[in-house]
Amino acid sequence: MLIEETNIPDAVLPLAAFKAHLRMGTGFSDTSLQDAVLGSFLRAALAAVEGRTGKVLIEREFTLSLSELKQQDTVMLPVAPVTVVDKVVLVARGGSEQVLDVGLYWLERDNHTPRLRSTAASLPEPEAGGAFSVRFLAGYGPEWDDIPADLQQAVMMLAAHYYEYRHDTALGGGCMPFGVTSLIERFRTLRLGAIGAQP
Repeated sequence: MLIEETNIPDAVLPLAAFKAHLRMGTGFSDTSLQDAVLGSFLRAALAAVEGRTGKVLIEREFTLSLSELKQQDTVMLPVAPVTVVDKVVLVARGGSEQVLDVGLYWLERDNHTPRLRSTAASLPEPEAGGAFSVRFLAGYGPEWDDIPADLQQAVMMLAAHYYEYRHDTALGGGCMPFGVTSLIERFRTLRLGAIGAQP
């Protein structure tokens, strides 16, 4: 279970740039009238791009909670890029917590599949009914300008698409414009399986 502990602040959303992208008029007394609506489309586009790529665009804190470890010495973190592991906690059945010493693990940074690695043969296994919990910071940075330019463009294009078709209920499920998918393609995680590589 992955929990998003912090949200994207309104101040970080590039409303002015989005208005320029939409070629909205300026100089009127009610220029902020649609800010809430535009902000919601930007948030929706950010979430969609993050969902398709597995990348956290704007820096936030997350907690990953596991009932068991699939590998004794490694925990795969489900989003990237991860910059800091804040703490690792063993949660008992009754809810009591034991914070693990930072010397027991280290962060293997990777653009697609960051990992928490043990410094010994294995990480401590949670008891039945308990959890192994990792709190970490992920994202390209705290500001919009920290995001790679092509992902910025993808978010703008997708938010504009949502805005343009905001009253249309006939679009197919999972609809995403070709320009957006082409921009985000290189950021998607490549999964290797029995039938070969899949994005």
